Amino acid sequence: MAYRMSFSMLKHYMPRSLYGRAALILILPIITLQLGISVVFIQRHFEGVTEQMTSSVALDLQYLLDGVNAAPDLTAAQAIGGTVANPLQLLMTLPAEGMPQASSWRWFDFSGRVVERTLKVSVDGLGPVVLPDSRWVELWFGTSHGPIMIEFRRSRVSASNPHQLLVWMVVLSVFMTLIAYIYLRNQLRPIKRLAAASAEYGRGHVVTYHPAGANEVRAAGHAFLDMRNRIERHTQTRTMMLSGVSHDLRTPLTRLRLGLGLLDGDEVEPLVRDVDDMQHLLDVFLDFARGDAQGDAQLVDPIELSATILADARRMGQAVTAGYMTGGGDVTLRPLAIRRAIENLIGNALRYGGEARLSVIVTPRAVVFCVEDDGPGIPPDQREDAVRPFTRLDPARNQDRGSGVGLGLAIVEDIARAHGGTLRLGKSDDMGGLKAEIVLGR
Repeated sequence: MAYRMSFSMLKHYMPRSLYGRAALILILPIITLQLGISVVFIQRHFEGVTEQMTSSVALDLQYLLDGVNAAPDLTAAQAIGGTVANPLQLLMTLPAEGMPQASSWRWFDFSGRVVERTLKVSVDGLGPVVLPDSRWVELWFGTSHGPIMIEFRRSRVSASNPHQLLVWMVVLSVFMTLIAYIYLRNQLRPIKRLAAASAEYGRGHVVTYHPAGANEVRAAGHAFLDMRNRIERHTQTRTMMLSGVSHDLRTPLTRLRLGLGLLDGDEVEPLVRDVDDMQHLLDVFLDFARGDAQGDAQLVDPIELSATILADARRMGQAVTAGYMTGGGDVTLRPLAIRRAIENLIGNALRYGGEARLSVIVTPRAVVFCVEDDGPGIPPDQREDAVRPFTRLDPARNQDRGSGVGLGLAIVEDIARAHGGTLRLGKSDDMGGLKAEIVLGR
């Protein structure tokens, strides 16, 4: 349980995109490898080199100290500085004043600790070790002639910092990371193209796509193309079949209407209404079965399209008013299908209410067509059933006002999904009736 909780917390800090996660997978091993080499290999290697160099200098120091301690007096001991210390490249101060209380070096001078540790083991009587900078080493000893300070260059006991090695490591790491990023981008590009083609097809747009990339990505691309082709063939077959059904049924209905027109009597009028209802039902069924098949996708201004629909509705005498229309810009959609969806919403609103209102919101991310009415609305627990095909709600929508077949909202939702959007049902805040929104992503 604790493992799952820690892993779920870690997921919040992980990159969301595939690029970010792939870069993390790529860069994290490189950084870990560099740190491991730097700490484990380089540091240990140069510590060994420092110990060997310091041990060599310790022999010279011990030889010099033995000579100083063996001198009969201070003058003889000081003379050793010229005869012994100078040839060994050591600077000797005897007697020395101001001996520090303890050794000191800079906090980041890791090799300084190695120098002190090695000298304390190899040289007798060693006092404080002072490493003021990266150039000099100061050693303090106690001799029979008083305190002595010996100085020599730092390069004799520790190797210089491996700047060239570190520079080469960084340069090669950046170069290899760049090459890996270019290769990674080429591998991820087919995945992004497949995702874009799938998203466009979800919005009802068929774009050109050719599978590329690794074998697994190619297999996914071919599977997507096969699926898209099967769906297209199914849609075309359904459209052709329904067109034939429409043609075959309209002909006998027309003959029935003509035959009934030749008859007289009060009993003929109900039969004519039945034929008209059959014709209306046939048209509704065909509209639902066609879905968004009418029209091609094109760039359309949603504000202008809504204004045209609103003007046509007013010319037909429908009580439709204009609501808020904000935003602007062209959007890729199928205007005939969107027009049919909005007209269905307006027709439903006027069938169950006295007034309808059409609003449009265009943002950089989405387009929202909103139709509101002052009717009874739909209860929240019945809104999911309202968009199902052939579902007719009971008193909630006053079905005595029309002879609907339960396909109006189903057609609208089908068109919205074909554009990659959705149909949302709610309650109008100011009109009090149903609020139907077609939300399309851009």
